[in-house]
Amino acid sequence: MKINPYLSFNGQCEAAFKFYEKCFGGRIVAKITFGEMPMAEQCAPMQREKIAHIRLVIGDQVLMGSDTPPEHYEAPKGTQVTLNIEAPEEADRVFNALADGATITMPIQKTFWAKRFGMLVDRFGTPWMINCEEAQR
Repeated sequence: MKINPYLSFNGQCEAAFKFYEKCFGGRIVAKITFGEMPMAEQCAPMQREKIAHIRLVIGDQVLMGSDTPPEHYEAPKGTQVTLNIEAPEEADRVFNALADGATITMPIQKTFWAKRFGMLVDRFGTPWMINCEEAQR
């Protein structure tokens, strides 16, 4: 079993996933707009260019998302996407890449459980935790 986060956006899904593709070194392997769907005519004209589904592959992991119609969009609350990264240098690199335009809620730093840990809300409104744990004893 794998658990794949599915992120919702208020019109910036494509820009967010192009940003994540660069930050994580992944590859967008699927993208469909509302205008490309069989029910495109049922969508508001402005919604047709928005993303109905996108899939980003990062190694053997998958991140998915879409643009939620504006009348149904709610900003994320009560959840965070956590990235567990083995190398402290890579944790710093990913954190700093995501930090471009972000609100940093905890700078990346050493903690009592991790070599590196930091939290931020990226410029698209997605909350992230970057974690590089100490070796288990």
